[in-house]
Amino acid sequence: MGIIGTIVVGLIVGAIARFLMPGEQKMGWILTILLGICGSVAAGVVGQALGWYQAGQGAGWIGSVVGALVLLFVVQKLRGSSAAK
Repeated sequence: MGIIGTIVVGLIVGAIARFLMPGEQKMGWILTILLGICGSVAAGVVGQALGWYQAGQGAGWIGSVVGALVLLFVVQKLRGSSAAK
């Protein structure tokens, strides 16, 4: 996948994760794209470590969104903001 494809997938996955996470996430488009890309990579690494995927296979959309949700949760906790506000 090229760089443009990676950015588009990152934007879609990041936007879905931000939509599903309760509360307000104060981040722009670039951070949303990075969130989606990192979530996809994290889901791929975990999936390969657990034997769910082989090298070169995509983690899948659901795994990517779950990875992005986990990263978004961690970022919110590190920033000190609560989703219950």
